[in-house]
Amino acid sequence: MKKKIIERLKELYPDVKTALFYRNPFELLIATILSAQTNDNQVNKVTITLFDKYPSPALLGALKPEELAEYIKTIGLYKNKSKNIIATCNLLVEKHNGQVPQNREDLMNLPGVGRKTANVVLSCAFNIPSIAVDTHVFRVSNRLGLVAGKDTLETEKQLMDVIPKESWSDAHHWLIWHGRLVCKARNPMCEECQLRGLCNFEQKKG
Repeated sequence: MKKKIIERLKELYPDVKTALFYRNPFELLIATILSAQTNDNQVNKVTITLFDKYPSPALLGALKPEELAEYIKTIGLYKNKSKNIIATCNLLVEKHNGQVPQNREDLMNLPGVGRKTANVVLSCAFNIPSIAVDTHVFRVSNRLGLVAGKDTLETEKQLMDVIPKESWSDAHHWLIWHGRLVCKARNPMCEECQLRGLCNFEQKKG
């Protein structure tokens, strides 16, 4: 059943990718930090201007938190994110020659970067197989019965067991888009879902 669900998701979302705007690993890192608890489209409205004006860690890191806050004040938790982004930029310059590291440990040592953000960067920027578990991935993978994870880390580990490694990065996007378009948090569209019959969530909620 799990294999059939994975195959169906692959058929439904063959060409999906992150909705975040970015042109390089640095921009993806900053955009992903900003995206926490915020709509991706809202992040894109901010970063399209921010990245053009401050395209490098050195330039962005030279801002004061209150200066950066003016650019991102429409984003949730913007004051805290301003501090973290500037600190992260300065660490990239001081410890990584202005480059985004390509390993999870170094990424997670950057302020504002948790496991999910690190996995997004590894997967999307460097093509390193990873599964980033955000709220959509956690909700959808558990509802579908692909996993029975109590938290995001447990969910990630279980997904890595049931999904072939070569599909980890793609599966992250399949689950996100299915969560956005169909398996919504409050009003899942079970009657219209093309995974109906493979998933028992509809019976559980009834």
